[in-house]
Amino acid sequence: MAMRTTQLNVLKPLASAWFLFLLAMSVFSILNIDFTLADFLYRLQGNTWAWKEAFITQDILHKGGKWLSLAMGLAILLLLILSTMVTRLKEYRTPLLYLFSATLLSALLVATIKHLVSMECPWDLIRYGGDRGFIGLLDIRPPSVPASACFPAGHASAGYTWIALYFFFTAIRPHWRWAGLALGVGLGLTFGITQQFRGAHFLSHDLWTVMICWTVSFVLSRFLLPTSVH
Repeated sequence: MAMRTTQLNVLKPLASAWFLFLLAMSVFSILNIDFTLADFLYRLQGNTWAWKEAFITQDILHKGGKWLSLAMGLAILLLLILSTMVTRLKEYRTPLLYLFSATLLSALLVATIKHLVSMECPWDLIRYGGDRGFIGLLDIRPPSVPASACFPAGHASAGYTWIALYFFFTAIRPHWRWAGLALGVGLGLTFGITQQFRGAHFLSHDLWTVMICWTVSFVLSRFLLPTSVH
């Protein structure tokens, strides 16, 4: 009975959230928002992706962002290991396990989908100086077109995966939960906007990443964290 209740507590809000998200993505597609924004960013840079290899976007925010997220993950793993030995940290063992699992699984799921679903980056498209035509998410991809791993937004997941901090802090320091959420969303927006300026992703790619990361964090929180978090 308890397991059934837990499943319902997960499925109902999850189904509602995904229904609204897919509805929003349909409207997004109808209104052509991806191309409208990408057109603006492309024109802003002189009809080229001038910031594709710029030091701040490529080296600091792209490469540096990856290392920052990795360092944060390793720090959580270290604390998780220490929680098995240090008495003062034992009460945080389960929340730390949750945080490490949620961030790792979010990143892995986004990376897996990127290699299963082929979509071009803006910089690949003829419209933006590339050599390929646009093939939508639900369109049939011709066998002659090479695979491309641009969907969803992988680099943005290095930030959005930390949405899990909201649930983590709700379990241990509830008054910090909004700061945790702000950090995850802030990092995701920073990394995601950087990639959009570089021509690496459309806005919808980032939104799919947000939804995937939130889903993983939400589901795991229902199974690993205290019911008071729910």
